[in-house]
Amino acid sequence: MLRRVALCLSLAVLATGLAAAANAQQRQQTNPVPFAHTPCSVLDGEPCTPSTCSVFNNGPCLPEMDYPYGENLQLTILTVPPQDQAEKYRKPDHDLNTVGDLFAALRACWSPPPVDAAREGMQMTIRFSFKRSGEIIGMPRVTFATKGVSADTRTTYLNAINASLKACLPLKFTGGLGGALAGRPIMIRYVDNRAFAKTADKP
Repeated sequence: MLRRVALCLSLAVLATGLAAAANAQQRQQTNPVPFAHTPCSVLDGEPCTPSTCSVFNNGPCLPEMDYPYGENLQLTILTVPPQDQAEKYRKPDHDLNTVGDLFAALRACWSPPPVDAAREGMQMTIRFSFKRSGEIIGMPRVTFATKGVSADTRTTYLNAINASLKACLPLKFTGGLGGALAGRPIMIRYVDNRAFAKTADKP
């Protein structure tokens, strides 16, 4: 009798364990987070994707996202893009329907300061939000600027950023993208990676 009870209990525990494993696998398969952006942990046995951040990075770490999730949309715009990324800096010839379209339009908008007023390696990050209509809510707010530059240099770059955005606005969103973006914070890091003579305010 005791053996039957023990056998039944063992089978019940085994069935419970299999059911829990099946539920866990089902939850993993229906994970709404895109595969490429699944959060990584120090316990993972493989590299973190899509990118990793390090204390050795020169500037704020802003991994680029292909699709909005979480609170912020983050984008880096290079003044001189790599040749293999030229397509990402071409303005779409249609209403913006995806985050990729939005990023391409914002990259294509960028018009850096002239060389005589610029600083090699200058970085500036701004934060703002869009309305459904494609206009900006308020004014972009600076959240980061390269240390050691003069106030004039920071003002020059901020003016160039504001002028570039103003020249492109309002952006033409589809109804779906406009609704998804409305009020969502967007952070753009501008990097002046042109190579030219160092300016006087370079430390």
